[in-house]
Amino acid sequence: MQYNRRNITNNFPLSFYLAVGIFFVILVIIFRPFAIVNAGERGVVMKFGKVQNQILDEGIHPIIPIVTSVKRLNVRVQQNTFQSDAASKDLQKITTELAVNWHIDPISANKVFQQVGDEQQIVTGIITPAVSEVLKAATAKKTAEEIIALRTQLKEEIDSNLKKRLANYGVIVDDVSLVNFAFSPEFNKAIEAKQIAEQEAKQAEFSAKKATQDAQAEINRAKGQAEAQRLQRQTLTAQLLQQKAIEKWDGHFPTVIGGNGTLPLININPTNFANQPKQENQ
Repeated sequence: MQYNRRNITNNFPLSFYLAVGIFFVILVIIFRPFAIVNAGERGVVMKFGKVQNQILDEGIHPIIPIVTSVKRLNVRVQQNTFQSDAASKDLQKITTELAVNWHIDPISANKVFQQVGDEQQIVTGIITPAVSEVLKAATAKKTAEEIIALRTQLKEEIDSNLKKRLANYGVIVDDVSLVNFAFSPEFNKAIEAKQIAEQEAKQAEFSAKKATQDAQAEINRAKGQAEAQRLQRQTLTAQLLQQKAIEKWDGHFPTVIGGNGTLPLININPTNFANQPKQENQ
């Protein structure tokens, strides 16, 4: 009996401490007297639902259960795609798809949550209407053709205006990308017809220039040949013609000779050749 009582007495403190420990762990799990802020997040501290000035960085932070709560906000760069309809300066309907890279300003996380809300509320309540208004204001300044030709300039204008508009809410715009422009079918047909007409006009202009160049080349060749013939007539002499005749002689005498039996030596007067074209023209 004494042994059993001693055994019960020795086991009692161990069981008690074990039960207390389990109870404490259960309380910690239920009430969580600490807050963990993950990488790329900021913690907004609230006491009885009221947003405090304190912002928790990444890591583990002790808090008072029930009294203090922490709302975690993602401050990493996020991308959202928006699609909006607008009208150009020449009243062409344009459907624009653009992507916005943005993030919450880490030092203003508490004010952003207090004034706007979490990430989803920021997108639906702030970014979406701002994108629509900025896009409509930018496209209204340009015609449809200018929007296509000056795409980079339009992107820069939208980027700059959107950054200024969202900075007041603690939202930082990192970049804006114009993904796609969609015009009405009628406008697309008009653009295609214009491009075809421009290509045909360029082809006709090229053909005209080529014909002019070919004609000028023929004139230059004719002038060159006439000049060569003129110079050749000026250089012809009796001695030169006599030499050419001797060079071309094959060594055989003609079979027909004059009545006196002599073989005349060819004597060519260059003046006759120089005057021959004039006589033919007359």
